[in-house]
Parts: sequence; structure tokens; C-alpha cells
Amino acid sequence: MDDLLTTWWRELAERPGGPLAFRYYLQPAMALLLAARDGVRDAREGRPAYFWSLFTDPAHRGEAIRSGWRSIVRVVLLALVLDLAYQVLVLRGLRPLQLVVVAIVLAILPYVLLRGLAGRIARVANRPGHPPHPAA
Repeated sequence: MDDLLTTWWRELAERPGGPLAFRYYLQPAMALLLAARDGVRDAREGRPAYFWSLFTDPAHRGEAIRSGWRSIVRVVLLALVLDLAYQVLVLRGLRPLQLVVVAIVLAILPYVLLRGLAGRIARVANRPGHPPHPAA
């Protein structure tokens, strides 16, 4: 069992330095851009911070999850496809649990954490009495 866990963690840790390493930058960057876009939209539409609302607003939780999933589904699929390619080419086998972990860490987690932050920043920036942006 120790060998299995050691191998599992070693394989995960070696990925950023191996082939297809660009995905470790590309996927979180795409998730961050989508989170910023959606967070600004949330602020404009007066919706609460995304991550917080998942826990505090059970009446709209399903709607919030669907909204987030619609935004991030392509990035998650890209994460799954690229990691699957990595597994086949480098590991010469399939590691389904690692596939899921990589997709969550590279795509879903950055999106969920930063959508609410982007919304909060947009709300503060658009607050009445806040000085306008110099370019405006």
C-alpha cells in the first residue's frame, strides 16, 4: 500500500516538469479568465460571491453550480484530455483518479476560488463614490 501511494504522489509531482507541462499554466490561466469574467458579471447583476453562495444560499445552489459548470466545462474537458494524453504517452497506462485530481486542481479549484474574489473586487470598484478609473 505504501508503494502504491508513493508511486501515485511521485507520478503527480513529476507532471509539471514533463511533457505537456504547458497545461499547468494554460488551464489555471483559462480558469482565472473565466472566473474574472463571471465574477464581474455576478457583481453587475447583484449576485453574492460565488463560492460563499454555494454554502449559504441553498435555494440557488443548483443554479449557481450549473452556471459555474457551463462556464468551466471546456477547461475541465481540456484538462481531462491533456492529462489522458500525458498518461498514455508518458505513464503508458491509465490513472483515472489522477485524471480527476489534475482536472480539479488545474481547472475547477482556481475557478471556484477566484470567481467570488473577482466579483468582490468588481463590486468595490463600482461602488458609488469610488473614484473613476483614469482611462474613463
